Amino acid sequence: MFGLSDSSEEPLFVTNHQTSHRVFNFSPGPAALPTEVLEKAASEMLNWRGMGVSVMEVSHRGKEFMEVAAKAKDDFRRLLHISDHYEILFMQGGAIGENSIVPLNLMLPQGKANYLISGQWSARSAKEAARYGEVQIVADGADAQGRYQSMPPRSRWKIDPNAAYLHLCVNETIDGLAFDGLVDRGHESHQAPKDMPVVADLSSTVLSEAIDVSEFGLLYGGAQKNIGPAGLTFVIIRKDLLGRAHPLCPSAFNYTI
Repeated sequence: MFGLSDSSEEPLFVTNHQTSHRVFNFSPGPAALPTEVLEKAASEMLNWRGMGVSVMEVSHRGKEFMEVAAKAKDDFRRLLHISDHYEILFMQGGAIGENSIVPLNLMLPQGKANYLISGQWSARSAKEAARYGEVQIVADGADAQGRYQSMPPRSRWKIDPNAAYLHLCVNETIDGLAFDGLVDRGHESHQAPKDMPVVADLSSTVLSEAIDVSEFGLLYGGAQKNIGPAGLTFVIIRKDLLGRAHPLCPSAFNYTI
């Protein structure tokens, strides 16, 4: 169910002397970008699409940018086989920002949520969610020294069947714990009810392996680890979960708006 890896948040670079002093970047983020992408961006930096301005200077409401955004969504949907039952949102704030935005959008009306803690990122998610409602810790893999090297067996998990959702981090890049396999569904205390949405931080997994989006209510992550440069956050949300935001949720972070 859970495996160990040697992932670390410390950047690791290995120089490649054969490609103009470019390096092999093994850092968990920001990820290396394809050379051809960087070269194309450099060639168009001062004159994007013949408009006489940089892509960083065009209006985000302009036709040209809207076309880029629409194509990015279409490509993302195609690559992940995302059905029309899901909405794709491109936001700001990173995965850390989603620690607040997710409960602000999904925790009502129940006012509580389940959190599975398998490392530092999911621990941070649970701590932030507790500011907006009740958090049920399903299981916590921390040992006496606060290290995450294994998880309690599923039979010892405690899932609140009346909570709004179950949250987990698919791959903990600091501690090296990765979630392998779907959450059990059923009526036992360690199983999630069939209709309970599963929410997952997919930052370091997205587009690196196959995933069945239909098994989740919401997926989110920062783009900088697997997709592109830092600054973009993706959210994939099942449409029936929209419209549940807390009245005090800022409009910029309301998934429905």
